[in-house]
Amino acid sequence: MAETRVIVLGTGTPVPNGDRAGSGLAIIHDGEAYLFDAGHGMMQNAIKAWKDLDAEELNPTKIKQVFITHLHSDHTLDYPELASTYWWRREERLKAIGPKGLQAMTDGFYEMMQADIAIRTSGVNPVKDPSMYQVDVTEIEQDGVVFDENGVTVEAFTVDHGEVKPAYGFKVTTPDRTIVISGDTAYSETLIEKAKGVDILVHEVIGEEGLRGLSPEWQEYHRSVHTLTSELADIANQAQPGTLVLTHIATYAAPLETAKTEVEALYDGKVVLASDLDEF
Repeated sequence: MAETRVIVLGTGTPVPNGDRAGSGLAIIHDGEAYLFDAGHGMMQNAIKAWKDLDAEELNPTKIKQVFITHLHSDHTLDYPELASTYWWRREERLKAIGPKGLQAMTDGFYEMMQADIAIRTSGVNPVKDPSMYQVDVTEIEQDGVVFDENGVTVEAFTVDHGEVKPAYGFKVTTPDRTIVISGDTAYSETLIEKAKGVDILVHEVIGEEGLRGLSPEWQEYHRSVHTLTSELADIANQAQPGTLVLTHIATYAAPLETAKTEVEALYDGKVVLASDLDEF
């Protein structure tokens, strides 16, 4: 049986960070890569993983499927990069599944790149299929299974990311592993149910020490749309994942490691403070 690989392609936030790309995760099974989110810098990390981690499936021309949790910039800025990179060498169109608004975003990509597309699809460029730049988009209409092929099932479930509606988490099931990806979310009872007993829970986190240094207005905002370390410990205590992977890590002026130590103070399971290109 083919083993499932989980490679982190981005662990950052909207705050610029030269060491952390925007949100991105690759799940690889049986020769296929399934991407979750496409934040700034994710594609460069995918290429690094292809070359440095022997993940041939992350050759951009071979990536066939991307799932988007929500349409914030730090989860989508490399979506056009993914669609554009070497598209004329693709054998199949990229497929994208995500929330309402994804088709409009895709149409905007076509408009943004219209000059490039026109140049590459006309004249002497030996492009075999001039339509291959196009993305097959599916907008999620309701919670439930949104993908079930090649032994891989992806279930979308609604999470609470404040005014961003809809926003989704995903549960991925392969023959040998179960993985839940939180997306951006406040404390979620639904997520707890989906994550119970999974092999890997990949969850966003806000460090509380650093949060206390922000203005009251920003504290209120982050508490309403993200998950604090104490809340994540509560989630993990109820779900009991095999490994809790911290991503989309925000600690502000506090050391990054405080996100992990604050969770571990209240939860005694395995916790990993993820870095870009970590593999599980």
